[in-house]
Amino acid sequence: MQRRLAAILSADAAGYSRLMSDDELATVRSISVCRKLVCDLIETHHGRTVDTPGDNILAEFGSALDAVEAACAMQTQLIACNAELPEHRRMGFRIGVNLGDVIVEDGRVYGDGVNIAARLEALAEVGGICVSGKVHDEVRGKLACAFEDIGAQTLHNIAAPVRAYRIAPAGAPPAAAPSAPAAVTAVRPSVMVLPFVNMSGVAEQEFFVDGLTEDILTELSRFRELFVISRNTSFKFKGQTVDVKSVARDLGVQYVLEGSVRRVGDRVRITAQLIDAEADRHVWAERYDRKLEDIFAIQDEMTSAIVAVLPGRVEAATADRAARKPTGSMAAYECLVTSKVLHHRSTRAENVEALRLVTRATELDPNYAHAHAWRGCIIGQAWTYNWCDDLAAAQVEIERELKLALALDDNDSDVHRILAAVYTLQNDFDKLLYHQRRALSLNPNDDLIVVQQGEILTWLGQPDEGVEWILKAMRLNPFHPDRFWSHLGRAHFVARRYAVAIDALLRIAVPNALQHALLAACFARLGDAAQARQHLDAALKQRPGMAVAGDIEPTLHYRHAADLEHHRESLLQAGFAA
Repeated sequence: MQRRLAAILSADAAGYSRLMSDDELATVRSISVCRKLVCDLIETHHGRTVDTPGDNILAEFGSALDAVEAACAMQTQLIACNAELPEHRRMGFRIGVNLGDVIVEDGRVYGDGVNIAARLEALAEVGGICVSGKVHDEVRGKLACAFEDIGAQTLHNIAAPVRAYRIAPAGAPPAAAPSAPAAVTAVRPSVMVLPFVNMSGVAEQEFFVDGLTEDILTELSRFRELFVISRNTSFKFKGQTVDVKSVARDLGVQYVLEGSVRRVGDRVRITAQLIDAEADRHVWAERYDRKLEDIFAIQDEMTSAIVAVLPGRVEAATADRAARKPTGSMAAYECLVTSKVLHHRSTRAENVEALRLVTRATELDPNYAHAHAWRGCIIGQAWTYNWCDDLAAAQVEIERELKLALALDDNDSDVHRILAAVYTLQNDFDKLLYHQRRALSLNPNDDLIVVQQGEILTWLGQPDEGVEWILKAMRLNPFHPDRFWSHLGRAHFVARRYAVAIDALLRIAVPNALQHALLAACFARLGDAAQARQHLDAALKQRPGMAVAGDIEPTLHYRHAADLEHHRESLLQAGFAA
């Protein structure tokens, strides 16, 4: 074996499975013609064809410039070749090019340098080319082609993100000048659940497997922010070998959930994976192992686990996609998702940007209930932290947005969740309980609703029950934000379990001033003056002059005076000014 630096080109045919299904002989002839054309161009540009398995072509070049020139020539020639075929028989290619260290053995090449090229190929458009940042830096200014920076990409089984650039598809018309975005209806992310595969070899398990798929479909449909492909469409693919990219493209679906079920002895193993069909990469995967004591209880548990995590993974992937686009071209949903991400960071600057984006979402679609609810929530965050110039005006606007959201969609669980949160800020316990119960009834699998149930129970003086709900939310969403630890820490603090509260609060990556204040109160109650002082200083560094009455008490919403007095005394004991 030897190592060397090489430019690796990976190309494959788009829609190959569909073409083979339609006409195997014609597809084999077409791929043979395309392969001959591509291999000749690789040789012309001083490259070497390494392998040609199926519809894929892998080549090695000594120069990044040669590799990109070859890729551009390939796409030009393939367009001309396809022009002679009927549209439904045309074979478009995607090409990825990477520059990296590879291992060479018996003429074959291995390593991340090769894997990255293959992953970049999946990011290219049909008829287009996608190259790594290393390749871009080598060829920039040396070729008459335009590069589109699509940002750092998280690639499947590649440890670090890779910066990527797209080259426009061959023959593509020049991009039109940007125009003012028109009003649009919010586009929900679309998900297709493929029938889970029975790997047990036991026919009786087929009912369990189909039931699991149907339950996942039903429960996902409760998330109004997801567009879920119907059961009838999903089950058309049962028992088939599915090309995920092709099926997703035909149905216009962004994400595909697939999985399998295997029974071994008295145990059942279920695997599930979410695929971003556009980027052809895994967003999330998980495996569940359970004893086969009560198969229907297992089915309920698996459904709950998958459904609870999936919307969060879809939203995170959509936010990542939106972050790579200029704001002016985002759909209303993408504006909303990005505003949520910024809101959760809880800083003044990001609250301002979150408000700008969520406002844009309501402008793009004035009837978007979810966006109006979140606009009220984001203004509510500014109101809570005293980031508003006019607190009274902000409160009026919050109420207006939430009333509008409720009028537009009374069945949106998130609208009721946010209303419950706002009425918590106002200490209106009757209204917050109504909306929280309504949110839970509409979607008991939403981790944000579940964790809020724990938070509310803590304010109501039921911290032990609150802890149970918060821990349930953490199980529902293993990727939960740091504020879940804050809720858990406060619940243990109210229950007078100060050491356990500290353990939860110290798991927060970057505590804010209020979290430092709660840590100081816990350490003060334990008699650890040094640690209490350290967190007092950290809180005052973030918010100079922070005092109990003016800064901390307005953020506390205890129903019982005894709980409020306990919190207040703990802060004074830690050294905060009254």
